[in-house]
Amino acid sequence: MPIYTATLALGSVSRLLFINSDASSSSSSSNTCSVSSCFLNHSSFPKQSHKSVSKKRTSLVCAASKTEVQDSSPSTEQARRSADWKVAKAYSDSGFIFDGMVEGYNSGGLLVRFHSLVGFLPFPQLSPSHFCQEPGKGVQEIAKGLLGSLISVKVIQADEENKKLIFSEKEAVWSKFSEKISVGDVFEARVGSVEDYGAFVHLLFPDGLYHLTGLVHVSEVSWDLVQDVRDILSEGDAVRVKIINIDREKSRITLSIKQLEEDPLLETLDKVIPQDGSDGPDSLNPNNSNNIEPLPGLEAIFKELLQEDGIDDVGITRQGFEKRVVSQDLQLWLSNSPAINQKFTLLARAGRQVQEIQLTTTLDQEGIKQALQRVLERVP
Repeated sequence: MPIYTATLALGSVSRLLFINSDASSSSSSSNTCSVSSCFLNHSSFPKQSHKSVSKKRTSLVCAASKTEVQDSSPSTEQARRSADWKVAKAYSDSGFIFDGMVEGYNSGGLLVRFHSLVGFLPFPQLSPSHFCQEPGKGVQEIAKGLLGSLISVKVIQADEENKKLIFSEKEAVWSKFSEKISVGDVFEARVGSVEDYGAFVHLLFPDGLYHLTGLVHVSEVSWDLVQDVRDILSEGDAVRVKIINIDREKSRITLSIKQLEEDPLLETLDKVIPQDGSDGPDSLNPNNSNNIEPLPGLEAIFKELLQEDGIDDVGITRQGFEKRVVSQDLQLWLSNSPAINQKFTLLARAGRQVQEIQLTTTLDQEGIKQALQRVLERVP
């Protein structure tokens, strides 16, 4: 495995604006009122981001609905709304799931009924199952198809003073399905959006729906050097992924595609550095190892390694050449095999060259890894 550290930063919810809907028309022939108009003030929600940008007024599509009214006096209506805001806040604090009716939509999301209130569910907070079931459908078509249906959501913001009532279906789905996954699980999946830093991938569950989404970082796409993720993955691609990390507090899943494949470097070494003692066309006999010129930077690393406790000797035993260039930079790889007779193998790789390095050491694999990390901090 290569010795490196990757840090991943994901976007977070920074600000979501509000939906405020009122129904005020009445009829003298029946004790009912109908939703005839709705007002929405919200932000555009970029793809795969919860951050809001400039405010804008938009038109709204509403599904007509009728609600029985026993007492429509302003004071009674206000008291009922105030009580429902307290209920919404309780749902937000507890994380309980609520089943709400979809009553309308606009360019930014859905309008969902919460007792006497109407809240806003941004499209980025919808479960990926809606988009994966019919990949050709646009978000407005999906929204239209959800009118009049019940949807399970969590209240992620309930602010009575500023009239902000925001829902998330993703959070509700996470509560239900995140307990069914573990690190090491392998899923069939579908690629959602592709960004510079990686691809968001939707996981297919046994019920045939894509309930959860994870990130395949650019470093986990392929064993080859990936300059642009879009050269390898496109939206809608079917892939197999392995779960390599679950952050349950932040509701994040880290995935890998390359870890389902054997490292091609090891396959290549079997060819260019034969394991049976015979010489391949690009390999050198161990007896001629003194003639192997170390890759640039290796000699300084060797000197520092010999300063570490538990390392008695270090040297190059064999080398070979790959058919492809993964990186021009010097890379050190730890062997998965334990030390045998106090002999441990490292691999140095740069360009097409691969050199086998043998350490004589009393350290175990973890001790060697720590020693290498200390050395690499000292070597410029």
